[in-house]
Amino acid sequence: MKIALVTPAAATSRYGNRNTAVRWAELLRELGHQVTVQERWNGRSADLLLALHARRSHDSVVRFAERYPERSLILALTGTDLYRDIREDANAQESMELASRMIVLQDMGLRELAPPLRRKTRVIYQSSEAVSRQPVIRSCFEIVVSGHLRAEKDPFCGANALSYLPAGSRIRITQIGGAREKTLAGEARTRMKQEPRYVWLGELERPNALATLGRARAMLISSRMEGGANVVSEALMARVPVIASRIPGNVGMLGADYAGYYPVGNARALARLLQRLETDGDFLKTLRRQCAERRKLISHSQERKKLRALITECSNNIK
Repeated sequence: MKIALVTPAAATSRYGNRNTAVRWAELLRELGHQVTVQERWNGRSADLLLALHARRSHDSVVRFAERYPERSLILALTGTDLYRDIREDANAQESMELASRMIVLQDMGLRELAPPLRRKTRVIYQSSEAVSRQPVIRSCFEIVVSGHLRAEKDPFCGANALSYLPAGSRIRITQIGGAREKTLAGEARTRMKQEPRYVWLGELERPNALATLGRARAMLISSRMEGGANVVSEALMARVPVIASRIPGNVGMLGADYAGYYPVGNARALARLLQRLETDGDFLKTLRRQCAERRKLISHSQERKKLRALITECSNNIK
């Protein structure tokens, strides 16, 4: 089958949507399909369109549906789709109506959809390659924040939490990821000057980013909205426990009973959780056990199996 895989993220981007598109293309090729990854559908014939992002890929979705109304169209919903755009953006809503099938990246995503849309939606958790555990830095208790500096990520919640920690705490926040806006980069640099326990490394090559994650005592994901963050999958594969804002996208990845949540945006509550992580060995063991239980959801073979089943549905014109 010829598959056009559309993602609005540029080929040089290291943002999540591009990473997802590249990984899915590899998995689909393993299944024997011909896949081309495009920022915008190029108009060439394809048996199926797989588009990430309901709003930003709307043009590609509409043009493909008009050109090939009898062919299947799969739409993968991102975090900004699920938790913002589909409620207020007409283009995002039209993309969902035109889709033959949709994908959400964690099971809580289904709750954001009306029943007719939910029936044509499948949950596919994102996998991650193996991430080697690295020796921890002994001079501090390092918490890694992995993600680009964007407002949706609440990027400085971890840095803000440092001021609420006791003087004797050894916690250090190491942040990796580029800044989409110059003002955010400037703020990160200013914070480093003011707070020696905060380090922003900027955008790293993927091997270096994974090595940094692999040495962490824990990973912090402080986002205000997420569709199903691949950095959580990476942390699970690295056997690094996760501290997460309690938002649907994180709960869908880690489970409703996960012990490592704090109220979104609440730096004081985050500080209490980080301090407990640093000082309570039993709490750390609990997080490690719970993360190990979720690891079964994010295997390479599981993601490929789910994609194969979805493509089969579409090729058989199952309604």
